[in-house]
Amino acid sequence: MALFGALILALLAGAHAELPGCKIRITSKALELVKQEGLRFLEQELETVTIPDLRGREGHFFYNISEVKVTELQLTFSELHFQPDQELVLQINNASWGLRFRRQLLYWFLKVYEFLSTFITSGMRFLLNQQICPVLYHAGTVLLNSLLDTVPVRSAVDELVGIDYSLLKDPVASTSNLDMEFRGAFYPLTEANWSLPNRAVEPQLQEEERMVYVAFSEFFFDSAMESYFRAGALKLSLVGDKVPHDLDMVLRASYFGSIVLMSPAVIDSPLKLELRVMEPPRCTIKPSGTTVSVTASVTIALLPPNQPEVQLSRMVMDARLSAKMALRGKALRTQLDLRRFRIYSNQSALESLALIPLQTPLKTLLQIAVMPMLNERTWRGVQIPLPEGIDFVREVVTNHAGFLTIGADLHFAKGLREVIEKNRPTDTRDPRTSSAPPPSTAAI
Repeated sequence: MALFGALILALLAGAHAELPGCKIRITSKALELVKQEGLRFLEQELETVTIPDLRGREGHFFYNISEVKVTELQLTFSELHFQPDQELVLQINNASWGLRFRRQLLYWFLKVYEFLSTFITSGMRFLLNQQICPVLYHAGTVLLNSLLDTVPVRSAVDELVGIDYSLLKDPVASTSNLDMEFRGAFYPLTEANWSLPNRAVEPQLQEEERMVYVAFSEFFFDSAMESYFRAGALKLSLVGDKVPHDLDMVLRASYFGSIVLMSPAVIDSPLKLELRVMEPPRCTIKPSGTTVSVTASVTIALLPPNQPEVQLSRMVMDARLSAKMALRGKALRTQLDLRRFRIYSNQSALESLALIPLQTPLKTLLQIAVMPMLNERTWRGVQIPLPEGIDFVREVVTNHAGFLTIGADLHFAKGLREVIEKNRPTDTRDPRTSSAPPPSTAAI
């Protein structure tokens, strides 16, 4: 009975587990680039270490070692690799320092050079252990964490919607990669607590040839389109001179029978053309490509001055757009293209036949007026959760059934120190007085 109950609980937990809309895999190929930039930062950080004077007395031996400066630092033997249960491990072996200092020695016995050499070396090692190990700990736990703080978790995309990149569970490390699962959900800024249920296919990552892979499910794009729909952005109204002249003439000719029966004030009034998306668009990802299906209403009316608008017709428009994804810098950008288009009346088949002459001019309107506006917004893109200063380069997009993956390499557009200095924590206490472990522990 206990086993049966445990099985039921496991099934219930699995049924309520939230699926990721976005996954990221960092492969071992990225680690060499990250290691070189990280070691460069550590070297720069350690070269600024201030080492206190060492003075005292040992029997008849008096000493004063002052003005100690780090002149050279070499972290030659180092390795950065993934390790299960620990995510990422950096090992540094046989690091060497070059030091310059001023010494004052007074002793009473001859032939003590070997003793002095051993004493000074031991003293320097003691000072380095006391000063450098806490600096390393501070650089790893405070300064590098300030870099990770630049990763967007929940932020605004524009004035209408935001994006939630919350981690759904701890990263999973293998010997060759590190996998992370993110919520990857958009939301209207006016409804910050709203979320679209994720019923899409879970994206999968199998490749390891590039430095990083990002996978997006259909849910990622559906949540974006529904968020803009709820924010009231998916509508367009053209009035008067905003309606292309040729289309204005075609529309007035098409509804001439209705217009001619109206009063002169109404006949000469400006024309209004309104497109309004009726339901949230939906994205479909297949190996052959990505498409977006849109259903909208098209309302044609006259706007006589100081009078209610006079509706001439209301029709339904179905459109299918192709979508091409690309990574530029840290932004996922989308290029849309109109592929299929039809208008019809939901009142009668006869009225649908009467709308056939409007098919071509309305499609032209979409291509020359609406599509550029859509692409201007979608090409701005949305940021992928990467730290500041790191960009994607040489990306390759692959479509699958229900999700797409983008493989790319990484490039440091900014130096690690530049980014960290910009985002350095305001707490400027000496790292040696922070919550770092004792020097002996840090050294281990």
